[in-house]
Amino acid sequence: MPDYTTKELIAAFIARDLHDGEFVVVGANLPVPRAGVLLAHLHHGPNMWIGLSATQTSLLKEPVLEPFKFNRDFRAAKWAESYMLHEEAFDSPKLMSDAFFVGGIQIDQYGNSNLIGVGKEYRRLAFRGPGAIGTTTVSTYTKRYYLYLNSHDPRVLVERCDFITSFGWGKGGADARQKLGLPGGGPKYCVTPLCVFDFEEREKRMRLKSVHPGVTVEDVLAKTGFTPIVPTRVPETEPPAADELAILRRRVNVEGVLRS
Repeated sequence: MPDYTTKELIAAFIARDLHDGEFVVVGANLPVPRAGVLLAHLHHGPNMWIGLSATQTSLLKEPVLEPFKFNRDFRAAKWAESYMLHEEAFDSPKLMSDAFFVGGIQIDQYGNSNLIGVGKEYRRLAFRGPGAIGTTTVSTYTKRYYLYLNSHDPRVLVERCDFITSFGWGKGGADARQKLGLPGGGPKYCVTPLCVFDFEEREKRMRLKSVHPGVTVEDVLAKTGFTPIVPTRVPETEPPAADELAILRRRVNVEGVLRS
C-alpha cells in the first residue's frame, strides 16, 4: 500500500507543473488545487504570487498555513481592515494569470466545462449547478488552466457538455480559441481521482497522459463517457516525494483533509 493518498498525489502533480515567479490563482477554495499551489510555493517557488479565494499573498516564511475560514455575515465588512475594488481586481491585465483551476459538473472531450446545469432546456434543468461565477472570464484570459474533478464518472466526463461556461477547445482543433479571439492558452490538463488527461496537439481531444497507481487504462475507459486518445504506453502518475509529503503534512494540510 502507498504511504500517500490520491489527493496528495494530485497535489504533488499540480505543484510540479507550476514554476517560480508565476502568478497562480485558485478561485474557489478547492483543497487539492490549493494544496498543490502552496506546495509549489514552499517547495520550489519562493517568488510565486498566489491568489487564493480572491486574496493575494506570499506565505513563504509562515511556519504553518492554517485552513481558510469564511465569514458569511456581510456586516463583518463594517470592521474590515482592507477592501478590494472590483474594477481593479478584475480588469483584463490582472486576469492574465499564469495558471488557474476550473471544475465542472460536466467536462467534455475537448476540455469545455459546464457549471450551469444538466439538461437540454435551461428553464427545466434536471440538475442545476452553481453557475459560472468568474470561471468564464478568468479561463478566457489566463495563460493556461487545469481542469480538476473530485469524481471520475461518465455523467461528468461527457462527450458533449449541455452548456459551456469555460470554453476549452470548442469542437476541436489547435486554432479553436484563436478563431474566437480568446487571448488565453486554454486547458492544459484534466486531473481526476483516476488519471491525468492532456490534449492531443492537433485535435485538442483528451488524451490519457497517466493513470494513478493501482488504476488501469480499462478502469479509466469504463468510467469515461467518451473515448479518449490512448497512447501505446500509459505510465503511472509519479508519486509524491518524501520532501513534498513533509511540506504537505506539516505546513500546508495540517488539518488532514488530503489524508481522508
